[in-house]
Amino acid sequence: MLSGLRWLALEVKYLDRARAFYTDHLGLAVAEETDEEVRLDAGAHELVLRRPSSVPRGGLHTHYAFAIPGEEYDDRWEALEEAGFDLTEYSFGTARSLYLDDPDDHCVELGERGEGNGITRIFEIVLEVADLDRAERFYTDLGFDPVDRGANRERIRLAGPVDLELWEPHLGLADARGGVHVDVGFSADDPAEAVDRVGDRARSVETLDDGVRVLDPDGHYLTIR
Repeated sequence: MLSGLRWLALEVKYLDRARAFYTDHLGLAVAEETDEEVRLDAGAHELVLRRPSSVPRGGLHTHYAFAIPGEEYDDRWEALEEAGFDLTEYSFGTARSLYLDDPDDHCVELGERGEGNGITRIFEIVLEVADLDRAERFYTDLGFDPVDRGANRERIRLAGPVDLELWEPHLGLADARGGVHVDVGFSADDPAEAVDRVGDRARSVETLDDGVRVLDPDGHYLTIR
C-alpha cells in the first residue's frame, strides 16, 4: 500500500523560465538544481521541473493543486492579478480555489486547505487515462478509494496519499486537462508488496536501488520508495 506522496514531476521547456514562475510568483524555494531538473520545496512534498531529456519525463499539461491557508488566499489573488495573470476562481463548499496556467501550460490550482504558511502541500493530481474503469481498478488496488464520479462518467476522484483524479480526455474547470506521461513519487512501507498488487497489469516494472518504478496502463510512472 502507498503511504505518502513524495513528488510530482512536470515537463518544462525552459528551466529558467519555469523556475522563475514558481519562485517569484508562487514563493517556492529551490531545494536542488541540475542542468536537467529543478526540485522545489512545496511544503510536505517536492515539485520537480524537468527538461524532456530522459525517461521518466515529467507530465505534460498537468492539472494539479497546492494547498494554502485561507488567510493568504486574497493576498495571493491580488498579487497574481497585479502580475498580469489570467485567474479563474471556483468554490467547493466554503473553500475557494484560484486557477492559473504556468509558462508550460500546466494548470495550477491554489486552494484553501488547512493552516500553515505559504504552500503547504500538493493535495490533488489529475491524470489523463484512456479507459476509466481500467484505471480505477489499477489505482484502487494500490489503496486509493473512490469518493466522487463525474455525472457523465468522464472522471473519478480517488482519495489516498494525494487526491487523484482520473480523467478521460476532456477539458475540466478552467479548461484544465489531465496530465500525460506524469511521473509521481510515492512512499510505501513495502514497495515490492505494493507492486505485487498491480504488476501483472503494468506496462513495465523496474527495480531501482532504493525502490521500484511502475509504468501504469496509461503511461504514467509511479516511482515507489
